[in-house]
Amino acid sequence: MKKFMDDDFLLDYETSKILYHEYAKDMPIYDYHCHLSPEEIAGNKQFRNLTEIWLNGDHYKWRAMRANGISEELITGSASDKEKFDAWAKTMPSCIGNPLYHWTHLELKRYFNIDLPLSEKTGDEIWERCNQLLQQKDFSAQEIIKKSNVHLICTTDDPADSLAYHKEILANESIETAVLPAFRPDKGIEIAQHGFKDYVETLSKAANIEITSYQDLLETFEDRVAYFHEAGCRVSDHGFEHLFYEEATLSEVSAIFDKAIHGHSITLSEENKYKTFTLLHLGKLYHSHGWVMQLHIGATRNNNMKMFKKIGPDAGFDSMNDFELAKPLNQFLNHLDKENELPKTILYNLNPAHNPIIASAAGNFQNEEARGKLQFGTGWWFNDQKEGMIRQMTDLASIGLISNFVGMVTDSRSFLSYTRHEYFRRILCNLIGGWVHKGEAPDDYELLGQMVQDICYNNAKNYFEITR
Repeated sequence: MKKFMDDDFLLDYETSKILYHEYAKDMPIYDYHCHLSPEEIAGNKQFRNLTEIWLNGDHYKWRAMRANGISEELITGSASDKEKFDAWAKTMPSCIGNPLYHWTHLELKRYFNIDLPLSEKTGDEIWERCNQLLQQKDFSAQEIIKKSNVHLICTTDDPADSLAYHKEILANESIETAVLPAFRPDKGIEIAQHGFKDYVETLSKAANIEITSYQDLLETFEDRVAYFHEAGCRVSDHGFEHLFYEEATLSEVSAIFDKAIHGHSITLSEENKYKTFTLLHLGKLYHSHGWVMQLHIGATRNNNMKMFKKIGPDAGFDSMNDFELAKPLNQFLNHLDKENELPKTILYNLNPAHNPIIASAAGNFQNEEARGKLQFGTGWWFNDQKEGMIRQMTDLASIGLISNFVGMVTDSRSFLSYTRHEYFRRILCNLIGGWVHKGEAPDDYELLGQMVQDICYNNAKNYFEITR
């Protein structure tokens, strides 16, 4: 019987152990998609306690606590930080089998040198030991990034953002990690969502461009892409409940925009025409700037309306969607590709049933512009766990080329989440080690070690071509 989360955690074969410890373990981290706060990085935030750095904003943990019967008062309510931590400690033993159990204990081990399993019994000791360390200077936001060996961070930023904190970070020569914005224009694409008109006004003020027509909106997007590009942005990001594709003329979409901006309801067909035309325009814009486009597809959000009204979005009430994907995805990519305006693109899907669709669609549009120009993105959200990662990498390897894979992202709001890269790397090395063990891959460490290091870091660095 193996010791709980020892040095060879998740590594079942000798080859896996060698690949991880000698090739993967010390590779830098290229975190090209996350939700960290640029303000907290710029201000080098020092966290008051473990709850602030660990539980605040973490809807993964919130969902687990709710499933364990914890009162909302102890999750997102007005309870004290210690009370919320105690509720999390109480929940932790019930999380065995959930990736949260591994993530939690990797974070305790790597950042706080704590091997104790978290529970009600150990909670007080862990709370005190971690809080003492969090008061030290080397546990500030910038220092955690540095000790995690992170070479690049791409945050998630609205086009209306001034990027003031990113400018502060860029001007701070003591911050060695490249911290760059990523362009996330969802609010300007979701024309049928409540608040669209108000958002257009916000965007208008940010760009200092009066938006009275759809053409004005397109010009504003062009202005903001140029603004973000000047600030170092080389990545866009989009989230869609389902993918759409319905062609329309500029005049049609202009009329649809006018209806929405004047408070009139629009049909589903009109919504899809607007979204298709706008996303195609943005895709061409990204290509012209040499950006990478990321599409996160398949999250149906805010399903519990009672809790949405009480707490708001991103609070743990989202789930997988099921819908037709293959046809609109291929139509969208083909439209851009036929004009030679398809940017490098990373496709993430939330429903694992769509894995083969994503992997096979990506293969339709590969070319000499870049190795792995179209990427099947890492296991995302509900797939960000052992079986989900194995499934994603196996499907990618079976249908495409895993050797060109750009690897893992944290997709997190927490500065302690970099251990998810370790989790991923161990699973990757064990997957390859298993192939060797079964005689499905050669026992060639020069070949496999290079492959592992490429997936962990080199492929992403070369793919994004960010020189900073």
